[in-house]
Amino acid sequence: MNEIYHIPAMLRETIQGLNIQPDGLYVDVTFGGGGHSRAILDQLSEQGKLYSFDQDLDTLQNVMHQDNWQFVHSNFRYLRNFMDYYGVKQIDGLLADLGVSFHHFDCPERGFSFRFSAPLDMRMNQTGGKTAADILNTYSEEDLARVLYIYGELKNSRQIAKKIVKARGQKAIERTEELVEVVMGKTPSVPLQGGKDGQELDIPAGAKKDLARLFQALRIEVNDEMGALREMLLAAKDLLKPGGRIVILTYHSLEDRMVKNFLRSGNLEGKIEKDFYGNILSPFKVIEKGLTASEEEVERNPRARSAKLRVAEKIV
Repeated sequence: MNEIYHIPAMLRETIQGLNIQPDGLYVDVTFGGGGHSRAILDQLSEQGKLYSFDQDLDTLQNVMHQDNWQFVHSNFRYLRNFMDYYGVKQIDGLLADLGVSFHHFDCPERGFSFRFSAPLDMRMNQTGGKTAADILNTYSEEDLARVLYIYGELKNSRQIAKKIVKARGQKAIERTEELVEVVMGKTPSVPLQGGKDGQELDIPAGAKKDLARLFQALRIEVNDEMGALREMLLAAKDLLKPGGRIVILTYHSLEDRMVKNFLRSGNLEGKIEKDFYGNILSPFKVIEKGLTASEEEVERNPRARSAKLRVAEKIV
């Protein structure tokens, strides 16, 4: 594994949550740098099997060569399709680390971070689909405001959307520094010359929180992250055998709310159903309700600060 690509959060706690059976069949739907997948394989026998999903071709640099491991180059929303393709009817456990890899934030040309001058791309799968620039330059003001409010939780989403629409009327917004300029009302200062891919932008500390929310909202929309998560959760519920574990690391409130409600109720709406005696009817028993990283881990890996670990066991 290339540890620069990504450092998995709460690795020990995540693997413990899976309660791995050596001969079991497991799925890691977010391969990334391969950290979680390697840890799972370390606990599997030759009869065990791990399938690891990732839609980003950059992850091919981290592939492993083991007979009981299968890489699946796909978005995890197609979990059900690929398990059918491989003849898998039930699994013993599933892991999803919903955080964005360090690689994506630290690779300027991917356009995920406002820290660098770069084209506004943000696609996890670069082989097709709309980019962040496409969204900024084609969505209506109303749709832009909706995306920024729902996915970025930006209270001033309407004002930002209005600025974007006004600016693109003069010139298409194609680069990170252009978007930052629109939002801030001025060109971000750079230590050398601006407009070069990879050039680090000097962003005032007070602007970073809102910019992070803005870029998060665009990334979620570009990759339809919430739609993919919904499809994956429903497939996982059907695939898990009784006693199987689902382990999910979330990083922002929107996805965490969905995962929390799903693991508690067994449905995407979070609707709690009860039997005649008032007992909650759910296919899951919640094992871990939102564990956070230790202070020691956060000191080693500050990006683990926002991670929440949720674990549930299939009971029916």
